[in-house]
Amino acid sequence: MIFSKIYIIHENDEWTVHLTKRLEELNLPYELWHLNQGIVDLTTAPPEGVFYNRMSASSHTRGHRYAPELAGGVLSWLELHGRTVFNGTKALRLELSKINQYTALQASSINTPKTIAAVGSEQIILAAKKLGKTPFITKHNRAGKGLGVQLFQTIEALETYVNGPAFEDPVDGITLIQQYIQSPDAYITRAEFIGGKYLYAVRVDTSEGFELCPADSCQIGDAFCPVGEEPAMKFEVKEDIDVSWVERYEAFLQANKIDVAGIEFIRDANGEVYTYDVNTNTNYNADAEAKAEKYGMLELAKFLGTALEKSKVHA
Repeated sequence: MIFSKIYIIHENDEWTVHLTKRLEELNLPYELWHLNQGIVDLTTAPPEGVFYNRMSASSHTRGHRYAPELAGGVLSWLELHGRTVFNGTKALRLELSKINQYTALQASSINTPKTIAAVGSEQIILAAKKLGKTPFITKHNRAGKGLGVQLFQTIEALETYVNGPAFEDPVDGITLIQQYIQSPDAYITRAEFIGGKYLYAVRVDTSEGFELCPADSCQIGDAFCPVGEEPAMKFEVKEDIDVSWVERYEAFLQANKIDVAGIEFIRDANGEVYTYDVNTNTNYNADAEAKAEKYGMLELAKFLGTALEKSKVHA
């Protein structure tokens, strides 16, 4: 039998250690591929095993500017050789661009907030005028952790921001102007999926702001994620969401070859649902999971272990 293992493609040790702990608990062989730097040797074949991509759109905030580009090359190499890859090139394409996310969601008849993308300060302001809705928000096209999200009540306020020193230049140069959807109860819902199947949903309190990273590192002082006085209540595992939405999201994930993801949506005062984020580098909140006794990383480790056994059988 060919020796094989689970390979985790990533660029953030803090976000990955929770998964490796679970893999160790289950006595599953694994290897980390940290792609802040490296090579893609197209003259050789990849090792045997299963490969799970956890590359993040926010890698540049940790000094890993080109890790996603390198990951894209590695994933193409793996897929060329027919390796079992979870969250492969198509998933990475959506992770790195909200434009790609929204077009894919709309192709699956899933409603998204009205959005206009722009490059250049004048075009950002023009896009806001063209949107024709106030208030509105800006966000980065390639983001993660709520990067670049700002709420504006007027075009004039946007002009001051865009032309001032506080403006955050997106890593890919693309700023999104988006319809602001207000939840009457100040929360959003994040539905988690593993193996393309629904696991659970989390109710996330948005009263403190838009940057909603659920990872443990964010809860202990990450500069990009707010820390509340009661962090356990900021993220709360809730009862199952409507089955029709589960079915729609699962079909969307299948159509886009996404195996592991957190999908965020919000409901407005009229009850209309808007889906606005697909996070293929999903993290789980330890406090919320402990309270609900549901553990995403454990289920993910089990999923990867099952896939590894299947790959051995077919080797």
